[in-house]
Order: sequence, then structure tokens, then C-alpha cells
Amino acid sequence: MNAPENMPNPKSIRQDIDFYKIFKVFFSRWYWIAGCVIIALIIAKINLAYTVPTYQSYGQLKLQESNPTVNTVAAAPSQVYNYTDKIQAEGFVIRSNSVILKAIESLDYKVSYYLQGTLRKSELYPNKPFAIEIVKQDSINFGRNEYFVEPINAAKFYLATSEKGTKTQYNYGDNINLGEMIFKINTRIPDKGNYSFKFNSKEDFLGRANVNTNEAAKYTNVMSLTFTDNNAVFATDMLNAVMKSYIAHDITEKRRSARQTVAFIDQQLGFSNKKADTAGSNFADYKVKNKIIDLGSSSQTNAGKLSAFETQKTELNLAMIGIKQLEEQLNTNRDKISINLNLEGDMSGSLNALITQLNSLIAERQKKLLDLKPNSQPIQDIDQQISALKGSIRTNINSLKERNQKNIRFIDSQIALTNQNQSTLPGKEKDFVRYQSNFEVSNKVLTFLSERKLESELNEAAIVPGAAIVNLASYASPITSNPNSVYSFAAMMGLSVGIGLILLVRFLNPYIYDKETVESLTSTPIIGVIRKFPDFIDNDSRQALSLTKPKSVFAESVRSVRTNLSFLAANKKSKTICITSEVSGEGKSFVTVNLASTLALIDKKIILIAADLRKSKLHRAFGNDNKKGLSSYLSGQCTLEEIITHDEMHGLDFIPSGPVPPNPSELLHTESMKKLLEILAPQYDYVLVDTAPVGLVSDAIPLIRQSDVNLFVIRSGKSQFRAAAIPERLSREYGLSNLAIVLNAFGDDALHSNYYTTDYSRGGGNSTYYYSDYSGYSGAGYYDNDPKKWWEVWKKK
Repeated sequence: MNAPENMPNPKSIRQDIDFYKIFKVFFSRWYWIAGCVIIALIIAKINLAYTVPTYQSYGQLKLQESNPTVNTVAAAPSQVYNYTDKIQAEGFVIRSNSVILKAIESLDYKVSYYLQGTLRKSELYPNKPFAIEIVKQDSINFGRNEYFVEPINAAKFYLATSEKGTKTQYNYGDNINLGEMIFKINTRIPDKGNYSFKFNSKEDFLGRANVNTNEAAKYTNVMSLTFTDNNAVFATDMLNAVMKSYIAHDITEKRRSARQTVAFIDQQLGFSNKKADTAGSNFADYKVKNKIIDLGSSSQTNAGKLSAFETQKTELNLAMIGIKQLEEQLNTNRDKISINLNLEGDMSGSLNALITQLNSLIAERQKKLLDLKPNSQPIQDIDQQISALKGSIRTNINSLKERNQKNIRFIDSQIALTNQNQSTLPGKEKDFVRYQSNFEVSNKVLTFLSERKLESELNEAAIVPGAAIVNLASYASPITSNPNSVYSFAAMMGLSVGIGLILLVRFLNPYIYDKETVESLTSTPIIGVIRKFPDFIDNDSRQALSLTKPKSVFAESVRSVRTNLSFLAANKKSKTICITSEVSGEGKSFVTVNLASTLALIDKKIILIAADLRKSKLHRAFGNDNKKGLSSYLSGQCTLEEIITHDEMHGLDFIPSGPVPPNPSELLHTESMKKLLEILAPQYDYVLVDTAPVGLVSDAIPLIRQSDVNLFVIRSGKSQFRAAAIPERLSREYGLSNLAIVLNAFGDDALHSNYYTTDYSRGGGNSTYYYSDYSGYSGAGYYDNDPKKWWEVWKKK
């Protein structure tokens, strides 16, 4: 049979995005989203219950540029740092153990109290629920385990060394000898709550004291400090203590050099005072004894020279102290090197430049250590430069020491020469000069040392801290377990997961669910959409055949397909219709049975042939035993009259498939099958042929080529995307133009529906046929068992 002349030619269609459909996709699974949000909020609540909250305190320091000085000696150029480098370098000093330990020392750190809650334990700092007195404690080796206490009455309590350990009874005020220490509990333990405590040393807090430093703003010398801890009050107190400890540490370090100079001068003053007293007494006694009042000019000159040389020698000795201090810093200190301003006049400009360059490299190294490991190549390169610079500085220091020592040796030689010249004087005059020289030298040295001591003390007093507190930490704000932020984040995550789950299910979905998907995949026309059957369908499809709900949406959708069949092969008095699908389970037999039933209702003479000779179940719907049928006829075992069954209830004839033959494909390709259709066609208005799936076997091909109309069934939620391309392939391979698609078991599943709408305004696509998917008409009153709106139900009450 050739294709009908009035079969429409497929035209291209246009599909536009429908935002309402996009909304329906997500609203169709609103309970997925709601469930994900609820689960996320529950997880957040559990997380908040078990997670110890974290707090962060904030403070600010301003780094001072330099210290004032009253030194009259010309100062070398000050060492200039980039603000960022200086803040990074000082950050390492702030986090040093010496600064942290001093800060801890100012806090009440010796005993920590804890309260065990329902889910977690909380530190009670700074509160003390009961008083503990430490009677005796080893400074290092004492027990740091946690002690658990439980009140008995006003006089007694239990104490255990572990949460489930053995309890020991004590009286309040008793000495308790545990953990290499003696302590006692003096006040009553509160009755409500499970309390515990532990003893600490300063070093125990080093791992807890993590201070972070950064620039408060770009191009400023203001440092921002943060401290994070599980206890808000401790975070605030500790940060303030660290800032104060750093300022005290900074000024102590800066005054150390001046104090060393003052200490040396004090030592020298002790000797000089004794020496001056002795020299003065000897000189006075000699003058009285020998009745000498004055000397000649040469003797006076020698005395003046000796005094000047001794003064210069003292200055050189003081300069040597500064050189040794600088050398000690270079050998023992890895931080920046500070120059004693009292001695800068004795140092060359090249040494100052080298020290400035070294301090810059040290600051750069500390900055890179924030991101790199100590053994990384950039750090090793900087270490090599630092080592080279220190070598150059040592060379300069050695040169200064040699020059200083050379000057001391020269002055010693001049003193010896002056003493030698003095030996040529007459006896009494020579002794007089010697006594006078000793007296004047001692007085000048004493005066010089006193002046230098006063100068050093003034410089020490003028030294100010290298930083000033801009803002003290006043409170610590929660950062990780703020309930509002946690719940907000959980709700957003739940919403995202719910939406993501919907998108994932759609993305992974390989099945066809709506007519728009079919229209986007093929140009083969769709002649109808059959709705999902409203009740359970048994294996025999009996209730579908009987159309138990003739006024249902399902029944009307079958009638829509029946109506559109009249347009196919309209020029033929009798039509042979072949129904097939890609695979089994897509409802081709179900569609065949229902089409046959609805056609019979309008007084059409119908015969239904079960042409699936391999796995047909169609006979069960008619209560046939299938002992003989189409296979029996094609193999010559029965006549046509013997295999036709008439169903009086539904007014149609039926040919079962018969016993499964060994060669089903060959039987359908025989001339007998072709002649059977030629015999039946004039006798019936419609010959409906239920065939085997074309995607699995080739049995249906000869029947498809011989039929007037071919219906390809695609089942919503069962047929995959590839099924939509099969009709076009069949049409192309066998030159057919009589193929049409029936979308079966459509159920309004918005989750998998496409988000575009077909535009028929240009007459394209399947607009030749009128059909509806009957979506959105629920409750119109035209169909049985329409779900009632809530307000309609309420009105009836």
C-alpha cells in the first residue's frame, strides 16, 4: 500500500523560552527544595550545638618613626623601612615567645575553670565559680590533667582526676596533694552544673596565643591586630595584654644599649673616683711638704698633654663598647640590628648603609616566610644575601676595631713619650709634674665620664616606644558560629542543593516526558497525546479495554487520537493501521486496544491483529487462550475463519498471535501475510495491526511498508530521546510518508517538561492536526473525578 496523498509535509517549527514553564519545573518539586532546606537547617542546628563558638578581637597599633635624642654627636642617617615591610617585621616580634609570655603573665592564667554542658564544654574565664588556692607547686613539673569536682554538701565535695575516674572525698579547705603540687578549694562548689578545672603554666598558652597582624590601611604605619579564641573575654584580654607587652618589650630593647654604656661608665667612675682622690691627696701633700707653688712652662705643657691623652683614651674605650655591642648583635640576633645612637659618630657611613640594607633584607625574608617554606629557593637566595652582607659588616667592624686599637696604641706611645720627656726635669720639679699630671688627668677623666653618663642617661630617658596603641580591643565578635549567619548559610545551601538536585535529575534524565521534547527532536507529526490511565492497570488491560471511565480525561484523549486518524488516508474507504514502538513496555498494545475500542463505539467495523509473534499479551485482554492464531494461519495450520474471534461486548473482531513460532520474522515476510491484509481490508473499516518493537527486531518492517497509516508510540517517562528519531529514519530508509507519533501515558510531570513552547503562528510543525495534552483543564467540570479546589470543598461544608 502506498502512502496517502494528503499526508502533511513536516515543516520547521520555532520554540520560544517559556519562563512560566521554568517556574513550574522548580515548583513541581518544591518539596525537594523544602526538604533540602529543612535538612540543611537541622544539620546547622546540630553543628551549632556541637561546635564551640569562635570569637575574634580587634586592636590597632601605630608604629613610631624614630626616637628623639639629645646626643650632640652627629647622627647617621636613620634607617628607612617600607611601611608594609616594617609591619611584617614587627609582626614577628609581636608573636615572639618573649612578648607572648610577658602578656600571659599579666593575666589570671594559673587555673582554668570549665562547665560541662549538654553537648559541649565551655571555659568560664574570667569567672571563678569557686576559689582554688595553690599552696605549693613545682614551677615546671606539675600535673596538667583536668580535675572533675562534684559538691556533696556545704562542707564536703568529690574530686576525680578523670571524668569517669574514681571519686575521692575532701573537705573544703583541706590540702590536696595531687600532680606534684598542693592546693585546696576554699569556697563551695555550685550545686547546679558539672564543673572541672586544670592548672596551667605560661608556656601552656603559647599554642593558643595566635596573633595575626596586617596593615590597617595601605600606605599607613598603623598595624591591625586580631586574636581568635573560643572565649570572647580571653580573646579581648589577651590581645590587649599582647599590645602592652610589645610596647614594653620594644622600649626595653631600645634602652638596653644605653644601659650597657651607663653601666660601663659607672664602673669606670668607681675606679676614677678612687684614683682622683688618691692623686689629689698625694699632690696636696707633696706641695705642702716641699713648699712648691708653681712650675715652669715646660712642666705645665707636659702635664696638659698627659691630661689630653688620657681623655682621648677614655673616649676610645667607650667607642670600643659600642663596636662590641654591634658585633654581638650581628652574631646572635636574627632580627633587625639597632645602632647605639651614642656611638654613631665613631662609625663610618658605609657601615650604616650596610646595616640599613641588612635590616631591609631581614624584613623581606620575614614577609616571604608567610607564604614560603624556609627551605624554598627564594628564602635561600635571601639567606645568601644576608650572609654576604653580614660578612661585609664584620669586615667593617674589624676595620673599626683595628683603627680604634691602633689609636689607643698611638695614644699609649704618646703618653710614654711625654712621661719620658718629663724624666729630664730636675728631681723635685719632675715629681711635682708627676703628681700634678696624675691629679689633673684623674679630674678630667672623672669630669668626662660624668658628662658622658649624664648624656647617656638623658638619651635613655628620651627613648620612647616604637609603637603606640591606637585602639584597645573592647569586645570580641563571633566569626564562625554566629547562629544567624550559620542558619542563613544553611538555608542558602539547602536552597542551592534543592535546585541543584532538580537540575541534576533533569540533566541525567534520558527519557521523553512531553510533546515539546518530541517536537524538538523530530519533524514527524504528532496526532495525539494520550493521558495516563487514571487507575491501576492490570496485566490484561481489561479495564482500559472496557473504558470504565468514558467521561475521564484519559477517554477524551483517546478520542482525540481517533478523530485525527480520520485525516490520515482519508481517500481510502478502509484503512490498515500499523502500531509499533521502539522497545517493549511503551504501550503500543495498550494504545491499540483503546483505539480499537473507541473506533468500535462509533459503529466502525474493526479487526485487531496481534502481529507480535514473539511476545504478545494482547489475547489476555479478550480472554483468549491463544492456542491458535496468526502464527497458525501463516504456517498453514488453520483457516482464517478459525483464528478470528468476535468480541460481542465491544463489537470488534480479534486475531490473536497464536503459539510462538521458531521463525516469526520469516512468517511475517511471507506472501500469506500480505494476502491476509488484502483480504481483511475490504471487509473492515479499520484493520489495526499490533506489531513487535522495531528497535528490537525487524518483524514489523513488512507490515509497516504495507500499511496505510503507521503509528509510532512514544511513552512518557519510558521512551528515551533516541526513540523520537526512529520514525524519520524509517521514513527515509523505506520512502514512507505515512508515519505519525502518538505520545502515550502523558502525566503532567513538570519536573522533566521542556522550558520552551512551540510557536504555531507560522503554520509549521504539527499544526495540521488539532490535539491537546489536556494540561491545565483540571476542574473545568467536563471530566469525571476532577480534583476539587480547596474553596469548593469548603463551600460544600
